Amino acid sequence: MSGAGSLAHYEIRIEGALDERWTSWFEGLQVTSEGKQTIISGPLTDQPALHGVLAKVRDLGLCLISVRRLGPDETGKTTPQ
Repeated sequence: MSGAGSLAHYEIRIEGALDERWTSWFEGLQVTSEGKQTIISGPLTDQPALHGVLAKVRDLGLCLISVRRLGPDETGKTTPQ
């Protein structure tokens, strides 16, 4: 890991409901369900780490809805749809 300054926070939305037990599978990222969608969010060290999480979404056969890089004022918040 390079430094705390290099972390970027992401919000990944997928179709389907996963519960927080999936947190360890998704490298400690926060996993929350909102109706029929799941939001996987938190800091990632770099682009390869992001692609690793996206590969896990693919490997589970989940439908990816969106990926957003969050700004500093959005960290820890999710956006309503």
